[in-house]
Amino acid sequence: MRIAIGGFHTECCTFSPLVATRDDFLVMRGAELRSAYPFFDAVAGLETVPLVRARALPGGRVERAFYEEIKAEFLAKLRASGPWDGVFLHMHGAVNVVGMDDAEGDWIAATRQVVGPDCLIAASYDLHGNVSPTVVHGLDLLSAYRTAPHVDWYETLERTGALLIRCLRDKLRPHKAFCPIPVLLAGERTGTEWDPGQSVYAAIPGVIKREGLLDASILVGHVWADEPRATASAVAYAADLAAAHRGARALAQIYWDARHSFTFGVPALPVDECIQMAVAAAARPVVISDSGDNPTAGGVGDVPYLLERLIAHGAPDAIYASIADSTAVAVCHAAGPGANVRLSLGGKLDPVHGQPLEISGVVKTVVTVPWPLYGPEAGRAQNSQCVVQIGGVQVIITEQRTPFHRLDDFRKLGIEPAEHALIVVKVGYLVPELKALAATALLALSPGAVDQDITRRPYPRIRRPMSPLSLLHI
Repeated sequence: MRIAIGGFHTECCTFSPLVATRDDFLVMRGAELRSAYPFFDAVAGLETVPLVRARALPGGRVERAFYEEIKAEFLAKLRASGPWDGVFLHMHGAVNVVGMDDAEGDWIAATRQVVGPDCLIAASYDLHGNVSPTVVHGLDLLSAYRTAPHVDWYETLERTGALLIRCLRDKLRPHKAFCPIPVLLAGERTGTEWDPGQSVYAAIPGVIKREGLLDASILVGHVWADEPRATASAVAYAADLAAAHRGARALAQIYWDARHSFTFGVPALPVDECIQMAVAAAARPVVISDSGDNPTAGGVGDVPYLLERLIAHGAPDAIYASIADSTAVAVCHAAGPGANVRLSLGGKLDPVHGQPLEISGVVKTVVTVPWPLYGPEAGRAQNSQCVVQIGGVQVIITEQRTPFHRLDDFRKLGIEPAEHALIVVKVGYLVPELKALAATALLALSPGAVDQDITRRPYPRIRRPMSPLSLLHI
């Protein structure tokens, strides 16, 4: 068996003013790409050929020229190295390219045109992917994450690979069913660590077993993309067409029935109320999600509104992570630790949702750390960072848009998060390390490109009716 490996993976917010370019992507090829999928190593008689995969931190739309360049490279290598028994695509499902809504559909259709009708194509997806008829038509298998936070991302890759191998060995072309669900909700409401999301996703294995399916997935969709394919959906694969249809309908019904019950997993409050509650909380540390400017959902990461309110409230012992501002970082590095600095902070990358905040403070720390999200060819292999003390608030400023998900992200700057009363992070639902840290967790309904109040967005391009965005109650 010969299988080609490649893909294009990021999550695009169409409400972000940024455009993702070549410099934002890590591009992997050859042995480096092959090493990302070690589960193929134990498969006897299998040859896997790594072609090319591009991946980036979530952001705005992708520059068309870069997307076309990577797709052309992938297709050229696919043509040159065939024939193929299968293709394994590592995708996301929420890529929006400038001038193109359904980038995954475009990539998959082009792949099918090269490999022909007999080759099996399988794709691993994020559960926040928007699935289109073009995607379903072009793929033989699609398997999506079943957890949010995505602790099963590797398990999903492994499951997708195993399904592809099984179908190739058994000479099985799966029947498939696709059921769009007219619901579009933010990931912060549909996490799988609390109900109803937990129960909805826990139902998937039971439906697979009952209907004798090869696999099935529920996709929440990507609410931050105003595009015609944006919707929740269910997909199912089986040796029997009727079983696939029953499985997809059953999962779609489960999600639909729960649509009005989805809610935030922690108290979600306006910014000032969050800060007041955090300062008064007995159980510390308190972790606040600056949810409207979450870079891992496509937010820009430089809206300073919550930081301004934190300073205004005189928070006595707070860490704020972070503001992306390369100009401010350069000033702090030039000044050095102990220096007094005046900064016009943030509001440069996303002037739509925030304006620069004028601050004065003392530089505490300056560091330059490796930046693993990017490769040397992207020119962003390093990420300069600094900490500035403003009264009782320590604000982390970064050269690149930077999520702070792990405790080591803070420790590289000499900060031990557990020793502070309040940690504010630009994130939505808390990832595992932050959840374990938080004695109290709060979600701030802050401004930004991924503002949680989706009803304030016009969404002129989605299909309607769409709960909860339509005027028509469904």
